[in-house]
Amino acid sequence: MVVSSPTTIRTKKTKAVGIPTIDLSLNRSMLSELLVKACEEFGFFKVVNHGVSKEVIERMEEEGAEFFAKAAEEKQRAGPARPFGYGCKNIGPNGDMGELEYLLLHTNTHSISERSTSISNDPTKFSCAANNYVQAVRELACEILDLVAEGLWVHDKCVFSRLLRDVHSDSVLRLNHYPPVSDMISDWDPSPKLFQHQCKNSRVGFGEHSDPQILTILRSNDVGGLQIALHDGLWVPVPPDPSEFCVFVGDALQALTNGRFESVRHRALSNSVKPRMSMAYFGAPPLNAWISPLPELISSQKPSGYKPFTWDEYKKAAYSLRLGDSRLDLFMVRTADKTQ
Repeated sequence: MVVSSPTTIRTKKTKAVGIPTIDLSLNRSMLSELLVKACEEFGFFKVVNHGVSKEVIERMEEEGAEFFAKAAEEKQRAGPARPFGYGCKNIGPNGDMGELEYLLLHTNTHSISERSTSISNDPTKFSCAANNYVQAVRELACEILDLVAEGLWVHDKCVFSRLLRDVHSDSVLRLNHYPPVSDMISDWDPSPKLFQHQCKNSRVGFGEHSDPQILTILRSNDVGGLQIALHDGLWVPVPPDPSEFCVFVGDALQALTNGRFESVRHRALSNSVKPRMSMAYFGAPPLNAWISPLPELISSQKPSGYKPFTWDEYKKAAYSLRLGDSRLDLFMVRTADKTQ
């Protein structure tokens, strides 16, 4: 789940960097150490031997491809996205645009079942595929978070994953479809022709942003376009590999770890001759859950850097800003606050 930013690409350089790829079949102590290091250095990593079955992934991908292959008029029956449902180009409520179309679903099984009637000609088939996929990637996210908690030496090893497993979790599933550049002005796009012409050469599929939630688990097809920003501002292309999952640290995890982990800024470019489709699970707490730095990560040398806030408060703040804005700044403890 993301919030919004302008379509223009900031003119920062890109460079090749060894993005961490972590084998989840390693022993737990080694895994915990590797995961914490990746979260600290990049806020991002890839995982292999993740335990999510190929069949579950393929069924969800097939359902997504089948939906996006429909005529624009048919797809619009599943929208507009407010915020859930089908959306095209509009990202968030504040005027941000991108060269993509998408489906946004709450991961609640009842919500998926209701939405599937306007998405698929076989709603049961779609909802089964979506629910199975959500269950599998949620388990993956929770396993990663438990390992991270072990690596941070916090007392409660389920302190992060419990928020995702909660029956009232506000987690969402997003399917993004980025048409090829050559197809940017075509039947998939119902927006006015003048706007299409203005955006033809923009190349921005989804603008620079960080994810507000705790952890994002993303899988895409074999088409490139994803880039992450390093701490020094340089952009790094992420090579596509359908057998791997990409994992992103979100804003909420940054606050929970008192800034030890930083949410990674990323973007997607629509510069391919082939269509790109990604499926992202955004693991979030319940709306009434309080987010604040864990006591074990606060000390006299590292005092709390964030004011306590509920996930509901943070979501409202996120939706009030543009995609590229730094939302956590609103909840940081300032020097004046610390001295009072």
